[in-house]
Amino acid sequence: MMKMKKVLALGMTAMLSVGLLGGCGGESDGGGSMPNSQAANDGDSAEVTDVSLKVWVPEEEIDLVKEMEASFEEAHPEYNMTWDNAVVGIDESAANLTTDDTTAADVFELPSGSISQLTDAGLLLPIGYDIDNVKSLYSEGAIASCTKDDMVYGIPFSPNTWFMYYNKDMYTEDEVKSLETMMAKDLGTAEDGTAIANFSCTMSNSWYIEAFFYAAGCDLFGADGSDATSCSWNSADGLAAANYLIDLANNPKYVEDLDGIAGSLFSDGKLGALCSGNWSAPGLKEDLGDSLGAVALPTVEINGKTASLSPFIDYKCFAVKSSTAFPLAAQQFAEWLGNDENQLLRYQEAGASPAVLSLQDNPEVSEDIATIALLAQTETATTQPSISQIDQYWTPAQALGEGIVKTKEITKDNIQEKLDQTVQAIVTPAVE
Repeated sequence: MMKMKKVLALGMTAMLSVGLLGGCGGESDGGGSMPNSQAANDGDSAEVTDVSLKVWVPEEEIDLVKEMEASFEEAHPEYNMTWDNAVVGIDESAANLTTDDTTAADVFELPSGSISQLTDAGLLLPIGYDIDNVKSLYSEGAIASCTKDDMVYGIPFSPNTWFMYYNKDMYTEDEVKSLETMMAKDLGTAEDGTAIANFSCTMSNSWYIEAFFYAAGCDLFGADGSDATSCSWNSADGLAAANYLIDLANNPKYVEDLDGIAGSLFSDGKLGALCSGNWSAPGLKEDLGDSLGAVALPTVEINGKTASLSPFIDYKCFAVKSSTAFPLAAQQFAEWLGNDENQLLRYQEAGASPAVLSLQDNPEVSEDIATIALLAQTETATTQPSISQIDQYWTPAQALGEGIVKTKEITKDNIQEKLDQTVQAIVTPAVE
């Protein structure tokens, strides 16, 4: 049994409870005080404490979470648990918590990109229980995505980013390491006589275009993504990245993935590689079978430098609201949901690629090419900035990409001007 489960199964002593409270003290969100409803019995491990937790659960995970709740009860005989499960999707939790935290769940799924906004509003409880062990279970990037001001506010359970699928009948494992090598290859023609395209991405989507600018050495909101006044996309490196995109968009071997066109071409044998995420895996496996390959994104050569494309990454995580009446049990349950045993169960029953490091070598997980590619991509991805200024990024970045690849109104003659305008829009504060 893994270390986390052993630790979580222990009853809380008075000393541990006091230590936990001290670790969470001083937070403006109220995370430093344990309400009497739980504190009263923590000093006597022979007593059983009544604990009631409300849990927000995506509809498709209701049965799965109930199974995890039952195993939590078995591991924690010191609690008499009452559960209140409500159907709320991960994409709805932040808005619902902001609307009314008094009726919100104690524990819920959350995109790590929402952590900054919610901590600024004082709505999340920092994870203080067994935190050193928690940090040891995940990569530095996973923990960083759930951290604000040196406090961890979420338990990561599945990474969210994109990588590259390729047709193994068209490319070798070595060839897909470099986009230049891929684009230089002649893939011939399909059965209907049409030329086979080499590569597809979606530069007109602002969740994809950043990968090229990061590869060129640019920053978005500073080196650590926390400076709302900084974006270097209009620098010499940014200009080189934009010119690279213009050349790529005008290459007849490139396909801009709009309205699912790349997936159709790929399945029909008319495209050698496309960028997507693990959500595409089931359909592509069915269409290509053993010919399907999946890897982290290739390197690109921009301005004389070779670097891996670096897409945004965030993590699905389990979080706890700051006003919970049972902060200790809520933290323990959030960590329980994210332990290695339950991440494997979630992978088996819901297909969620795990974030916990111990599962990366699990035979069942390692046989899934999409999951392995996703986990490999986490090594070169860039944590999506979580500051509120990110809301100002999406529209101008999309407009930049659309101008390059769709309308073609952005050319090498006016690209510097367009980059200056894009950066100005990205760093301009939102009008309240």
